[in-house]
Amino acid sequence: MKKFWEEFKVFALKGNVLDLAVAVVIGTAFSAIVNSLVANIITPLVGILFNGVDFKNEVWLIRGVEIQYGVFIQSVFDFFVIALSIFIFIRLLARLKRKKKVEEVKEEAPKIDPQEKLLTEIRDLLLEQNKKM
Repeated sequence: MKKFWEEFKVFALKGNVLDLAVAVVIGTAFSAIVNSLVANIITPLVGILFNGVDFKNEVWLIRGVEIQYGVFIQSVFDFFVIALSIFIFIRLLARLKRKKKVEEVKEEAPKIDPQEKLLTEIRDLLLEQNKKM
């Protein structure tokens, strides 16, 4: 049993598991923001475009049973807005990473060894002399 707990401790404290836990917490917070954006801003604006129609209240009544197709339509709409938001967020992060890498590459210009620089100058002088002859 002690070996089991040691293995579990190693597994649970691995960097990947901790990174995943942080990602889940941040994802949950981001989801709350996006859900608020959809429910409080985008959905009312779409409602204005459709003359105030609120999808959530759309219902079919078949033999006394309510089929709430409006809730389904709203869920699909929410999915697309959330997916689009995450896509845009990931693209922005990718651009920032690329920009940072380009800046790092520019900063890491190769330093020329003084001996190599001297040899390059000697080579260039010899080439000039050979051209004159």
